[in-house]
Formats: sequence, C-alpha cells, structure tokens
Amino acid sequence: MRRAGRRGRQVQEGSPMENGVGQEPGTPELPAAEDIPAPRPPRVRPRLVFHTQLAHGSPTGRIEGFTNVKELYAKIAEVFGISPTEILFCTLNTHKVDMQKLLGGQIGLEDFIFAHVRGETKEVEVTKTEDALGLTITDNGAGYAFIKRIKEGSIINRIQTVCVGDSIEAINDHTIVGCRHYEVARMLRELPRAQPFTLRLVQPKKAFGESG
Repeated sequence: MRRAGRRGRQVQEGSPMENGVGQEPGTPELPAAEDIPAPRPPRVRPRLVFHTQLAHGSPTGRIEGFTNVKELYAKIAEVFGISPTEILFCTLNTHKVDMQKLLGGQIGLEDFIFAHVRGETKEVEVTKTEDALGLTITDNGAGYAFIKRIKEGSIINRIQTVCVGDSIEAINDHTIVGCRHYEVARMLRELPRAQPFTLRLVQPKKAFGESG
C-alpha cells in the first residue's frame, strides 16, 4: 500500500522513522549523540585592567569594563568617589596638562590614565581685535570643550590667565557645556569684532604647590 507525500514523494509503509519523520531507504543513519563532538566553548577575551590616578594626586585605582569615554569617566569617578562631570579630560602616562599625551581613541595595555578634574573657575574679558583669537579647541567626548593650543602672539596668548587645558564653560553667560568643539569654535568665530565678550573658564585642579 502506498500513499502520497506532501510534495508527491511516495513513502513506503514500514520505512524507518527517526523522531517520527520518515527517512528514505538508503539514507545513512545519524550518528549517536555520544559520537558528535561537543562544540568548542567560545573564546573568553581577557579582562583588560588599567591603572588610574587623579592628576593632582590620589592613590592608584584599577578600572576595567569600559567601551567608550563616558563609561571610562564613570569608572574613574566610581573609583575615586566623585561625579563623572568633574572630569575635564585624561592624559596618558603623565599627570601634566600635556596635550601631546591627551587620551584619544586607543589605550595601550601599559598606559597609565591620569584624570584631570575641575579646579578653579575664572572669568576673562576678551576684545576681538582680529578675526582669529588664536585658539585650538577640542572636546573630551563627554560634554566639555577645552583649549588644546594657544597660538603665540595671538589675542588669547596676550591674556596670561588663559591656559592650555582650560575648559570653556560659558561665552557671555551662555553655557556651552554639552557642545562639541566645532560648535564652540563657530560661536567664537561669529562674535563681532571690537566688541568685548566674557569667557568663563574652568582650569584643571593642580597638585598642592603646583603653579600654572
């Protein structure tokens, strides 16, 4: 006796069955479960642990498990019992405000992370006598724009209280926290000439006895 399969295939009565599914004659039987090699366990990535300190001085902490700047700041803040918003930027392998050592996109296994946190706030009045102020601005990727370079002989260079590493918090009482560096640069570029404006700056906290 024969009956038609779903797609016209003829299935013989009495043909062998595997788990209730018809198996065609001549089809090799599946190997027994004990003959199937166990799948290899997924490779476990080693946990990367980094050492960190606050740049103005602190015990050494250990951090791990971050994938971006905001997570890094959160880990550092947790170790030292501060708010992540206190961190202005980080340098690698030096506690100094050295923009050549600024933390960028990659951290090596041997790199030591120094976090520069908020220090004193200061306000300076600037008169834009030229189109360019002489500032190069960058940001920390977490809401703070700060001064990366000051051009020698420029308007800003003549104001001794403005330093590399200072975070720009406000322009004419308009807060710029959360803005990217190119947005801040555009705001400064669009300020009219010959009209004074005010910068509110936050300098990184310095170690005891350390001068500008």
